[in-house]
Amino acid sequence: MRTLPAALVLATTASLALAACSDPQTSSTTAESGAEQAASTAVVPFDVSTLEAVDSVVALVPDAVKERGVLRNGASTDYAPGEYLADDGQTPVGYDVDLIDAIARVMGLGEGTTQTAGFDTILPQLGSKFDVGASSFTITPERLEAANMVSYIEVGSAYAVAKGNPKGFDPANPCGTTIGVQTGTFQLDYASELSDKCVAEGKEKIEVMPLDLQTDIATKVIGGQYDATLADSTVIGYTVELSGGQLEQVGEVIESAPQGIAMAKDDEQLAKAVQAALQYLMDEGYFEKILAPYGAEGSALKTAELNPAL
Repeated sequence: MRTLPAALVLATTASLALAACSDPQTSSTTAESGAEQAASTAVVPFDVSTLEAVDSVVALVPDAVKERGVLRNGASTDYAPGEYLADDGQTPVGYDVDLIDAIARVMGLGEGTTQTAGFDTILPQLGSKFDVGASSFTITPERLEAANMVSYIEVGSAYAVAKGNPKGFDPANPCGTTIGVQTGTFQLDYASELSDKCVAEGKEKIEVMPLDLQTDIATKVIGGQYDATLADSTVIGYTVELSGGQLEQVGEVIESAPQGIAMAKDDEQLAKAVQAALQYLMDEGYFEKILAPYGAEGSALKTAELNPAL
């Protein structure tokens, strides 16, 4: 869960394909097979250009935004599959980027544009440089004090294992296993706490293996070096999607929390317009279509709440 700046950094779509991983310690033909299959896997986003303006939503859009004709979004673009950079290293892509474009079209605007910004600089610039901030913001009391937020997705942590779970990993009893996590994430702390609990109960500790890239972790899980990986549920969904069928999620999502699109605290009109646009996309089934290419449709909320109670 992204509760801290840059809590989970992933590579671009190209590096997320397991074929792009460099892991000299792994020689498993199973891992190589997964890499080869992943190489042919590419994200094909839902075509949001097919969406049309919705009159009831258009009526809610502030005049200043209508006159500009574009919805300006700030995102850190280092957090796949929500927002990251394409192969050119410059173009923002991801489900949050697609979603903002979809919202803009439903609002009757020409488009939605996403500009890369430091994660901790986005909220202070709402209402000036940016109209909205869609950058995997976990909704917290502190953020609700600083901005209006509309919930749209719920993200927690999830485990993934090699296809068929050959090592018999049990999410309910991870003691004595080897789990790969990304450096600097919530999951690193969580897995370490689980390991301490195992030891306190007289069981074997968990071998927590932190690496910088989820792709490297996935390769080791496929190759049998790790029993499982633990990451954000959306990241697990995306990793499974790009693994060529060599990984699968096991167990339920744990420690989940809603994420929201942020707007300036003093611009309730825009917040209500975004809420209405999101609810339309949810009700008509477009939202899940936007998330599906990234393996994140299972995290979709059904109701877009403005400043939800926590």
